[in-house]
Amino acid sequence: MQQSFDTADTLPDAQTHSEGFRISRVARQHAIIEDYVELIADLLDEGQEARQVDLATRLGVSQPTVAKMLVRLSDEGLVARKPYRGIFLTPDGREMAEKVRARHRVVEAFLLALGVSPCNARIDAEGLEHYVGAETLKAFQLAMDAGLDTFMQKARKK
Repeated sequence: MQQSFDTADTLPDAQTHSEGFRISRVARQHAIIEDYVELIADLLDEGQEARQVDLATRLGVSQPTVAKMLVRLSDEGLVARKPYRGIFLTPDGREMAEKVRARHRVVEAFLLALGVSPCNARIDAEGLEHYVGAETLKAFQLAMDAGLDTFMQKARKK
């Protein structure tokens, strides 16, 4: 028997509604910063240099766009730039990158457990990781720890 939920069909109270939009706006504002910081960490951890041109290529944006964001990241204390040596993360930048990576891993693993292809899981996790709250992330992890992937494999065989 399927349980029915009418919450998606009813308008929430004004406070709940505005809080949802506020959280989404904040997530959108942080998503780009988190993408940059995570990418810089990935490049550095792969033993590569994090250069403006590399960021532009991988993010699919122009170098002037990257330059503007690097000024912002520097002003926020997340990156340090050294002439002729590339971009480095500050301790705060490294901490942010690790948190974003952890969220990304959980979201991607959850999507994989649902049966999403590895390519699509990676792409979708890149967007979803910024919008998933702590409670939802914990639920994703709990579902995986409880054997979601096994359950879904059995369900797909039926």
